[in-house]
Amino acid sequence: MSNRLRLLLPTLAFMLLATGASCGGADTEKVRLALDWYPNANHAGLYMALQRGYFAEENLELEMYTPVDPSTVNQTVAAGADDFGINYQPDLLIARSQGVPVVSIIALVQHPLNSVQTLVSSGISRPRDLVGKKVGYPGIPLNEPLLDTMLKHDGVSGGLDEVELVNVGFDLAAVLINGTVDACVGCYFSHEAFLIENQGHPVNIMRMEEYGVPDFYELVIVTSETMLREKPDLVQRFVRAVLRGYRDAAADPNSAVEALLSGTGEEVDEAIERPGVGVLAPLWKADVPVGWQDSERWTAFADWLHANGQVEAPIDGTKAFTNKYVEAVK
Repeated sequence: MSNRLRLLLPTLAFMLLATGASCGGADTEKVRLALDWYPNANHAGLYMALQRGYFAEENLELEMYTPVDPSTVNQTVAAGADDFGINYQPDLLIARSQGVPVVSIIALVQHPLNSVQTLVSSGISRPRDLVGKKVGYPGIPLNEPLLDTMLKHDGVSGGLDEVELVNVGFDLAAVLINGTVDACVGCYFSHEAFLIENQGHPVNIMRMEEYGVPDFYELVIVTSETMLREKPDLVQRFVRAVLRGYRDAAADPNSAVEALLSGTGEEVDEAIERPGVGVLAPLWKADVPVGWQDSERWTAFADWLHANGQVEAPIDGTKAFTNKYVEAVK
């Protein structure tokens, strides 16, 4: 959900303090994690880790919160205002191209969740069906080259020039249902798809990596180069607790939903987040260990960003991530 600026709406901020036998001890360290959006299915593994005391076992007291503007996560982490943050692979690469010293230490979701969606009733089922149609998006610039790539890959030589792109803000589900637009990009198949279908409108989902967009990690956990240099042990303990939570969530999605619900109360919509966890669980484990990152995927997407004018100069994607801490977790 690149730069999910819908958080400019009334903030769903919250703070969770992990408790356990080690809390209050001399060695307990507080760590601050900035989320990418309000609590949802993507964060279920964190709630599992909190509920099961994995952070406490690492002598960590975790504070999670939702920033008013999640587009600042890379900057606040780089500045040390936050120890860790959840962000998006494309945004991290763009930030690094601008000199922001942040590094991905965990890939939370192995593939894109962003997609193009249409109502089944529209008969639009693939990108080339969008020619001459209205496509709503939330005004996030990156969605434009993503859609352009999908269109051209499916044989639309003019790409974006052959559709009408409409900035509709963040209420994507509503404008698709009421017919204001024929499709939406920036819709997540772990969230908007269920929001729309729960209102009686089955959707078609066009996944980006199936239409020419290089496969990328939807969500990653980032920290600063300073943190990696000065507090590697703290980073390792944090990563170990997070991975234990997501491994448990991948193996037992129902318990992950319950952990999310009990940890957030009425802040989440169970009718959306329960099936959302069901979709995400296979992506947490995929065919690689939870959290693992591939250098070819980082390089390919970095090259795509440059080729599509999203960064001014080529980026070394291999410096944007590390598997060191994931590898050390048995």
